Amino acid sequence: MNDMEPTARARTAIVIGGGVAGPVAALALRKAGIEATVFEAYRPGTGSRGGPLGLAPNGLNALRTVGADRALTDEGIPTPRMVIHSGSGKVLGTVESAPDLPVNTTIPRGRMAELLQGHAAASGVPIVYGKRFVDAVDTGRSVIAQFDDHTTHEADLLIGCDGIRSTVRGIIDPAAPRPRYTGLIGLGGFADTPLGVSDTGGAFHMVFGRKAFFGHVSDGERTGWFANLPFKTFDRETLAGTSFETWIALMRDLFADDRSAALQILDHVTPESFIPASPLEDLPHVPVWSKGRIALIGDAAHATSPSSGQGASMAIESAVELARCLRDLPVPQAFKAYEHARRDRVERVIATAARTNQSKAAGPVAARFRDALMPFFMERFTTPEKMAWQYAHTIDWNAPAV
Repeated sequence: MNDMEPTARARTAIVIGGGVAGPVAALALRKAGIEATVFEAYRPGTGSRGGPLGLAPNGLNALRTVGADRALTDEGIPTPRMVIHSGSGKVLGTVESAPDLPVNTTIPRGRMAELLQGHAAASGVPIVYGKRFVDAVDTGRSVIAQFDDHTTHEADLLIGCDGIRSTVRGIIDPAAPRPRYTGLIGLGGFADTPLGVSDTGGAFHMVFGRKAFFGHVSDGERTGWFANLPFKTFDRETLAGTSFETWIALMRDLFADDRSAALQILDHVTPESFIPASPLEDLPHVPVWSKGRIALIGDAAHATSPSSGQGASMAIESAVELARCLRDLPVPQAFKAYEHARRDRVERVIATAARTNQSKAAGPVAARFRDALMPFFMERFTTPEKMAWQYAHTIDWNAPAV
């Protein structure tokens, strides 16, 4: 049995979830002198492939702390600018990355997880696949994780990185809020670039279409795309049971009157490269992030909708920040310091994304006002200086946690 004193610093950790947050948490904990083992429910190659996922400059800064930034930027598409269009083709505004920050990178979601898992494993982090977490017992001196194959694992603490439907969150707080539906359904994928779709030159084109939202980026060889479709209500079984052909036909109808690359790209989407529909959700406020020797990071604690472009970066930042706090403080104080450092920032990002979702789901009248006013707001409020709170954020690993 673990005989760790309640006020001592942690020496070992269980990390539940091998997506984005989990491998980074394990790497950061290892850098902090804490041996961590990652337990992932899916076996390699059986998880979601994922559509295009943005890794923002602040996320890359945090990844650099654990030496994992190059593993992703070497495979991703550099995306230093975002160009916003109306359905008529009018440019509503452009968001440029600050020249002194790492360049935003776009990469398939599933590939990002694979690369982070590979980097963690190569760095000496044990990753155990095919282990679905079901429960935990906090003894006061350690945590015993229980898995669906009736095996257990014990460590000084347990970190839940198991996503927006976190099992760990429910153990910490059975009254924890459920994910909030944003009113949008997301679809997308990554495919070989169709003929006639040009290299976007580092720009991710986002189109507020007349009926739905479409985005794409291409480096001339690969094209990542996504669509957000307004649905007031949805049924998961119906979504899962809707055929590929039906979704393509629906999107072709929704984007038929827009000036964008949507129809051309959809003509070349295959079932193999298509990521099925899923609701866009967030968690605007999770009251309890930790209890005893168990804590949450990433989407388990602070899920933002994909509209933020910050989901992965927020998870990475939190993983590094939690490890820094655990390096310097006993477990209860470390969890408090971590939450104090992170809560206001992540909830501000979530709120910003929620406003974007409302614009994507705007009706015809609201859309006209949006298209008329957006150039004014884009010009004044999306400059590098105004966006620095998001993109220029850095974590000083060498500073003592208090």
